[in-house]
Amino acid sequence: MKHHPTLAKNYAAPPFEAVKGQGVYLYDANGKEYLDFTSGIAVTAIGHSHPKWIKSMENQLHLLVHCSNLFGIPSQQELADSIVEIAGKGRLLFCNSGAEANEALIKFARLFGQKKSKKTGKPCFEIITAYNSFHGRTFGCMAATPQDKIQNGFHPMLQGFKHATLNDIESFEALMNESIAAVMIETIQGEGGIYPADKNFLQKLEKLCKTHNCLLIIDEVQCGIGRTGDFFAFEESGIKPDAIGMAKGLGGGFPIGAIWMGKAYDDLFQPGSHGTTFGGNPLASVSGKAVLSIIKEERLLENVQKNSTKWHQALHKLKEKYPELIKEIRGRGYIVGISVIEAPLIVKKAREKGLLIVPAGQNIVRLLPPLIATADDLSESINKLDDILREF
Repeated sequence: MKHHPTLAKNYAAPPFEAVKGQGVYLYDANGKEYLDFTSGIAVTAIGHSHPKWIKSMENQLHLLVHCSNLFGIPSQQELADSIVEIAGKGRLLFCNSGAEANEALIKFARLFGQKKSKKTGKPCFEIITAYNSFHGRTFGCMAATPQDKIQNGFHPMLQGFKHATLNDIESFEALMNESIAAVMIETIQGEGGIYPADKNFLQKLEKLCKTHNCLLIIDEVQCGIGRTGDFFAFEESGIKPDAIGMAKGLGGGFPIGAIWMGKAYDDLFQPGSHGTTFGGNPLASVSGKAVLSIIKEERLLENVQKNSTKWHQALHKLKEKYPELIKEIRGRGYIVGISVIEAPLIVKKAREKGLLIVPAGQNIVRLLPPLIATADDLSESINKLDDILREF
């Protein structure tokens, strides 16, 4: 397909027009069925057109779609309560996307640094992020994302960011001083190519931040909301971050983002500190409530835990079968990165075979099945990948 004549060219020309989704499948304008292991880039966590989600949204459409945060929103308050039950004592700030969540986290870190500066008398506003990370495309988030392909054409960047190497605690320690307000990392680097942070590294990083009195901020925009089999991917390590960013899967397809702030710091935002017209509006909040309810009622975390082990084993068998094509397999649960030869061509061939996957990093293909994906769905993806790799 060509670019539509009235749409900007910031995306590549689309391969087809998507017109319908049902469960784990997406359908194009010609009626072709695709096993959707992109999940709208980790968004449709409960699959397409989930009937319970649709019913919740329909009910709310008849009541109230939007009123702004000038007024109390019961569904927003209830969603916040549900997330606090999972994340721990603290407060939620709702927005519309992952980039907005991370922008709010940058402001959160600056407010903390300002408070710290009043005590020490020294400037404190810098944030350490990891090389190869991705935090979004707004100006603050671009500065936090040390990738030329993201920053190119938009310099000068916002000042105040330093960068260290994921899983190398010494590289973070070397940057620590009184000017550091926070460390912000992804538990699993998503756009960078599915690189997980080691449990031991996360535990050491938590101690390092406490030692230097700076915030530990975790970006779970892509890897959170059940994708690893835990609600938050960092849970496996046993750490307790000071703030968490989330979005994507939280709304099941409707735009919503949020940050959770731990109780020790939940008073940093005060009236006038930050705002959003649409963030957490009644319809968005109901979408989030429905997703959390479905994850709990249908035991989707257990589904991911139960089925992902055999799926990962099958993926590694493909690596053994095609060692010249597959270099490495990384990830946890339902977020997997496969380092391959000619990733764009494999994505294209997969699409032709009726499997949707998405590239990431340098020659990485991402598999992001919805949390509802069954053992049979995962086996279908293996069979399709086997057919594609055999043709190479």
